[in-house]
Parts: sequence; C-alpha cells; structure tokens
Amino acid sequence: MTGVPAVVVIMGPSGVGKTTLGATLADCLGRPFIDADDLHPASNVAKMAAGVALTDEDRWPWLDAVAARAAERAPVVVACSSLRRAYRDRLRDIHVEVAFVEPFLPREVHEARVRDRRHAFMPPGLLGSQLLTLESLADDERGVRVLYTGTAQQAADTVIAALSGRVTTVPREAQPPG
Repeated sequence: MTGVPAVVVIMGPSGVGKTTLGATLADCLGRPFIDADDLHPASNVAKMAAGVALTDEDRWPWLDAVAARAAERAPVVVACSSLRRAYRDRLRDIHVEVAFVEPFLPREVHEARVRDRRHAFMPPGLLGSQLLTLESLADDERGVRVLYTGTAQQAADTVIAALSGRVTTVPREAQPPG
C-alpha cells in the first residue's frame, strides 16, 4: 500500500491489543506479521513469568533480534512493546522506513483486559511497571496513536489512512490523555 512504511511496529504495554491489531493490519496490507514476544530469549521469558520486569540489559539483545527479523522480512508488521523512545530508536536503526502505532485504552479497560486474559509469560502484575516505563510517541516520531476500544478492523483502517497520508490528523478523541 502506497505511503505505508516498510516496517510498521505496533507498540505499547501488555494487554493493549498489539498482537490482534498487528495481525489485522498485516492482513489488510498483505504483509507478514511478527510477534516480538516469540523472539524473547528463554532468560527473558523466565524473568517475566516469575513476575520480574526486564531491564534494559535484558531488552537490548531482544530488540536487536526483532530489528534484524523485521529488516529481513520487510515489508512487515511487528508487534513489539517498544515502551521507551530509546527502544524505538534501536528499532529505527534497521535502515528501512519505520513507523510506530500506539494503540491505547482507558486505564480501567486496559486493567480489566490484562486481568481477564491468559498470557504465556506476562502476568498481570507487570502491567504497572510497563505503564511507568511507557513513553508515548513524541511529535517528532513517525507514527500514529489510536484509541483502541472498537474492533481491530476499525483501528487498522484508521492506522492505514493515517500512515498512507489519507488523513493528516487523528481526531482529538484518538489522542492519549495527558
């Protein structure tokens, strides 16, 4: 699809809907989908399963693996937490065009989703540390923020329109609070 960058990364904390939105977006764009959770080394998985938040030292090799896989599979859609700007900068180092999509939810909806779902290694107790770590997309970062309370298809349509330049602004209600 014209205008949509070679790599689109769906970012955000656990339970925000990265995998569902990413798979839907990949299907709409006719691209492969990569779930970065599948690329975590066993040591990261064990830490998270034990309820221990990852450190930057844990994340750097994982982010490098995600970036390498994205570069070799581009054009592609990737679901990867990318919570901090520094993590997104690391992913941008792959030397192809990258844009980030930041889905977000009202806090109470997000907490309920995490509490009510089962994840292989991400216990609900780690959501708080992820939200504290989260640095929303800055104005100078290519990407879009999207309120994700509707369907994955509705969110994907909004993302495609924004990234392909068919809309120049995302409605105010689609911007995260604060």
